[in-house]
Amino acid sequence: MEWHRLLTSLRTGKETGKSSVHHDRTQFQRDFDRLIFSSPFRRLQNKTQVFPLPGSIFVHNRLTHSLEVASVGRSLGNNISRKLKENYSGLPALIDEIGYVVAAACLAHDMGNPPFGHSGEKALSEYFMNGDGRQYEGHCTKEEWCDLINFEGNANALRLLTHQFNGRRQGGYALTYTTVAGIIKYPWASCSGVKKKKYGYFQPEKEVFEKIVDELGIEPVDAAKNIYARHPLVYLVEAADDICYQIMDIEDAHKLSILSYDKTVSLFMNFLTDEEKADAGFKNVFMEVTDKNEQIAFLRAKVIGKLVNESTDIYLENYDSIMAGTFNQSLIGNLKGKSARAMDIVADTAFHRVYKHPMVAEVELSGFRILGTLVDEFTKAVLDPDIHYSIMLLPFMPEQYAIGNEESVYTKIRTVLDFVSGMTDIYALELYKKLQGTGISTI
Repeated sequence: MEWHRLLTSLRTGKETGKSSVHHDRTQFQRDFDRLIFSSPFRRLQNKTQVFPLPGSIFVHNRLTHSLEVASVGRSLGNNISRKLKENYSGLPALIDEIGYVVAAACLAHDMGNPPFGHSGEKALSEYFMNGDGRQYEGHCTKEEWCDLINFEGNANALRLLTHQFNGRRQGGYALTYTTVAGIIKYPWASCSGVKKKKYGYFQPEKEVFEKIVDELGIEPVDAAKNIYARHPLVYLVEAADDICYQIMDIEDAHKLSILSYDKTVSLFMNFLTDEEKADAGFKNVFMEVTDKNEQIAFLRAKVIGKLVNESTDIYLENYDSIMAGTFNQSLIGNLKGKSARAMDIVADTAFHRVYKHPMVAEVELSGFRILGTLVDEFTKAVLDPDIHYSIMLLPFMPEQYAIGNEESVYTKIRTVLDFVSGMTDIYALELYKKLQGTGISTI
């Protein structure tokens, strides 16, 4: 792969012509701003990250998580851009923009996730795998059915960003091919035969996916199965996400008293060497700040900074294999020594003490029931739109999801999933209550 092709200002839906409007911002800065001002991005403020949406204690939601990932991603991108210019000649001018590309892709990386976190993905999948949705299998191709029985937020993000919904512009948000490629962590389809359940695109987006990889010069690693290499910047987006959710979930767990102060300090101190702990500047700040939450925040910032630098080094050490499309690991998975051991302890603690906490389980259980009900009700309505109940229900779906009766069963179901997955947690709950007859106010 070559940077001259990997970095392009070509936009989805705008392939046949260039804009004559002059912009002071670069193409990738425009991507970043376009995402910031988009409705799906704003809706992330009411989508669960891990813990219930905040009451008196504010913890991360999908919006704050995405903003932090973008900040870390920008740092990683700027590091790589600077190092590449120091070590390689003949690079395109757009190499300076890597930080903006990665930051924009980081903003978009969770936009396809449904309400209620990963439980939402499971609920949508389960409906077709083991619920009433099983009856529609015979109306779908094998590839379409694979999409339905394993709803994937990553593939949904690609659809959200590039699909022309009813009444909307061609090319979706008309982002650059490079930014869109930056979110495709799993560049294959749902039925590709890859052992991982995750995948990068639904069947309707196969053409746009293939157009992007062809334009950017991304080669297949298994042509027979249509499996491609990742865009080199995907590794930076993934690392930024890994760093933020692993570390910030621990800080949130401390704020919610799931983890003690001493335990949290210990988890973060594990990343630091004796020399780093003995550093005068570090000791002075840690002693000056007496507020325990601020001490935790200071340690968290120190750890993130260290992981950014180490991820940069890992990227450069594996640069040749990344550019060749043969590197098939994560940057964080290649941490060494003290940081690797510390990250393993953080991951183990999060799995056993945080993600299995009753507070988290309650959200997952509620979300499972809510989304399962919504997808069932609206699927039945779009497939049988003329009965009285469907006539009353379908107006809840916005015009952008309007679908003609001549469309296939899969296309109609895909529209329902577009609608339900785009909901906020709060709206999904309110609509669920209305359908159950418990959200009706008295007159």
